[in-house]
Amino acid sequence: MDVEKIFKDYGKWKRDMGLLEFELSRFEGVPYDDVIESLCFSNPQEERVQTSGVSDKTGKTAIIYRQVKERMDDEWFDFLIEQYKSIKEEREFFEYAVRQLSGKLTEMIEDMVMRKMTWRELSGKYDVSETMIAKYRKKAMAELAAIYQQRAQTSEQYFLN
Repeated sequence: MDVEKIFKDYGKWKRDMGLLEFELSRFEGVPYDDVIESLCFSNPQEERVQTSGVSDKTGKTAIIYRQVKERMDDEWFDFLIEQYKSIKEEREFFEYAVRQLSGKLTEMIEDMVMRKMTWRELSGKYDVSETMIAKYRKKAMAELAAIYQQRAQTSEQYFLN
């Protein structure tokens, strides 16, 4: 697991979750024009039989339109929910993993990654040199990598059994 990438992704996860929460709170479904476009450019899936009756053609079209719109709305909403759950799980696991670090590493990584403090600010807060901050960071990354490795092994064991 690339812990460096996780450090960088943390801020993106928070931003993405906020955007998804906003979209879900104001969900209105697929725009009507998109549904009409999908109906116009899609090919019929089943066999078609030409009939001379036109009396209920408008009603059938309306029903088909409504069914397609509802299906598209459900798929879009499900996609947003799954994205949100996935990001939330990764973020929560990272926060859990950081809390499992030894000594002052938890607080330092929270300040560095979650609060976005600079190395100069960290060295002032913890009264150590920036070189020492780098050593702490490297140690924290090694511990986090071990935690993520254990998580991967647990998942692997589950899927192999």
